[in-house]
Amino acid sequence: MSIRFVDEVWIHVYAGKGGDGCCSFRREKYIPRGGPDGGDGGRGGHIILYADPHVQTLLDFTGRPVHKAEKGRPGSSKNQTGRMGADLRIAVPVGTMVYDEDGNLIVDLAESEQEFVIASGGAGGRGNTGFATSTHQSPREFTPGEEGEEKRVHLELKLIADVGLLGLPNAGKSTFLSRVSSAHPKIADYPFTTLSPQLGIAELDTFRRIVLADVPGLIEGAAEGVGLGIGFLRHLERTRVLLHLIDPHDREIEDLIHDHAVIRGEVRSHSEELANRPTITVINKSDLLPPEDLDRLRQELEKRLGEPVRVISGVTGAGIREVLEALWVLLNPSE
Repeated sequence: MSIRFVDEVWIHVYAGKGGDGCCSFRREKYIPRGGPDGGDGGRGGHIILYADPHVQTLLDFTGRPVHKAEKGRPGSSKNQTGRMGADLRIAVPVGTMVYDEDGNLIVDLAESEQEFVIASGGAGGRGNTGFATSTHQSPREFTPGEEGEEKRVHLELKLIADVGLLGLPNAGKSTFLSRVSSAHPKIADYPFTTLSPQLGIAELDTFRRIVLADVPGLIEGAAEGVGLGIGFLRHLERTRVLLHLIDPHDREIEDLIHDHAVIRGEVRSHSEELANRPTITVINKSDLLPPEDLDRLRQELEKRLGEPVRVISGVTGAGIREVLEALWVLLNPSE
């Protein structure tokens, strides 16, 4: 059974209220004036977001939008401080960005095990012992605990990967990802088989790994909501290199040039900075064309696009190793 991918959600968090301070006086035999002994209240529980590498989606929040931490216990006699409320730790996927209601970024949980106190628990109230002075030896003052912070925040997940896969629907991105990694995205001979972002890790050798992200295919007008829209491109914003796959099957050169321009244009509509990232253009499904036709196509595309074009087959694996090595060089230019 597949897990529904959720990458945006609103939640309401309530930190714990601090415990009230205590007003109390010592009452012991033979000590008629024991003095104040009311203890302070305990702090309310914080609400802490932490990036858990084992959590992949924000799905759990869709049916549970309200999160409350425990209240602090009140103080008691004999100068006993109330117990602090237990902190509530909420696991979110690595790459979760947290925004306030005005759209301002509060924190970017981009590192595994990273933590952030999103709502602080209220301070405990003071018991009457804390009000005693040399001139005020029997104070009856005490204070209630403070309310904990309350916030409504927007969680937005942006996957973290080295390389982002681009292409029209059915360009072979899922096949490529399954070929180079152990990921198992849905593969079929019809468009939009990928309905949510997918991650895979390609191992070049023991010490070299590349994390790749596949997003649903783009079509012309995606920026205006056509097809699956352009929203999933947020998951490519953290990538450093883009891999643009072109499907040459039953396509003329002019069609391929148009396809290439469509994808680049939609990415640019989403983010100029993303469109300017280093990009490798690849003709996929080379097993469907005769070698001489494929070579002429590659040369013509390079001439028309003004950039190198590589050739691979996601099915047979031809050319894939060379593309992975080229990606590694772009990702590690100093090596």
